Amino acid sequence: MLPVLRGSPDVTNGEDSPPTAQARRPGQAGRTRPAAGRRTVLWAALALTTALLVLALLSLLVGTGDAPAGRALAYLLGVPGARADAQLQLAVGDVRMPRTFAALVVGAGLGTAGALLQAVTRNPLAETGLLGVNAGAAAGVVTGLTWAGVTSAYGMLGWALAGGLAASAVVLLIAASGRAAGSPLRLVLAGSALGATFHGATAYVLLGSRSTFDEYRYWTIGSLAGVDASAVRAMAPVVGVGLLCALLTARPVSALALGDDAARALGHHPGRVRLAAVGAVTLLTGAAVALAGPIAFLGLLAPYAARALAGPRIVAQLLLSALVAADVTLAADVLARVVMRPWETPVSVLLALLGGPLLIWIARTDRGTLTGGAA
Repeated sequence: MLPVLRGSPDVTNGEDSPPTAQARRPGQAGRTRPAAGRRTVLWAALALTTALLVLALLSLLVGTGDAPAGRALAYLLGVPGARADAQLQLAVGDVRMPRTFAALVVGAGLGTAGALLQAVTRNPLAETGLLGVNAGAAAGVVTGLTWAGVTSAYGMLGWALAGGLAASAVVLLIAASGRAAGSPLRLVLAGSALGATFHGATAYVLLGSRSTFDEYRYWTIGSLAGVDASAVRAMAPVVGVGLLCALLTARPVSALALGDDAARALGHHPGRVRLAAVGAVTLLTGAAVALAGPIAFLGLLAPYAARALAGPRIVAQLLLSALVAADVTLAADVLARVVMRPWETPVSVLLALLGGPLLIWIARTDRGTLTGGAA
């Protein structure tokens, strides 16, 4: 009797052996894993959205102003007596609401920008300050304070946004020139070099102007305290445009993960795709930095957590990164109001304290690495 080889047809009954039958049905396993991945993303998005709503409500009930949580809830529910209370209107309507929306805008902007920047540069350590946007915004604020006579927070907002956009424009011009136009290495080098130049120029101006330094230090510390509704209304459309651009570039950026040659074969121009993605990152980062100051680390942490949940899918990474960053920003801002009452702790400090251990855990589990994939 001839032996039956593993993986070959069974000569006794003419049917395929289980290994061969399984090999002839590869689509079954292939369909199961993406379905499970989509379910994970959906459940993660649902959990993060629920947490976001809870944190937003907590942000409205706790913190700034002498308004107890019960009275603040009555104000939010529209109770006539609470609505007529001028103190509640000031604490909840004029201070806490704009601050809560600012945390959502800043978190979503920096989280999306970080995820897109890491994908387009293929660098899991890339963060939003890498393109010189933060340094450009700081230089813009110093310029406005020193030579333009800016005294209002709204004026600093405009100068910060203008400085960030100008710095990114210079980086894009440098990266778009030469034979390796639009390459990730050229973008990173141009942004790092320009950021160092702006940092040096900013420090030089601050050393010669005590009054400018006193005003600048409140902005550069990275905080949502003092944000008003007009500033949020001014920056929210910029972040909205940036989010739309990020979604439009997600699939071309996903094709870049396969390599430039494969992306060209699919009809994409790698240099143009990278420049378009960096433009979206600039809008998101510039608006967020102008609104809350240079909050570092958030654009590095959120994409790691998003990749651990979404895997290589770029669109899912952008969505989850925005939600994670918004949750973390809101949680840090709420804690900033209560941990050292009656004073406040800067949000950027709490983000570093909260996010550092989490980032170390993600790095140790090897779940945040960049991998190729589809949108």
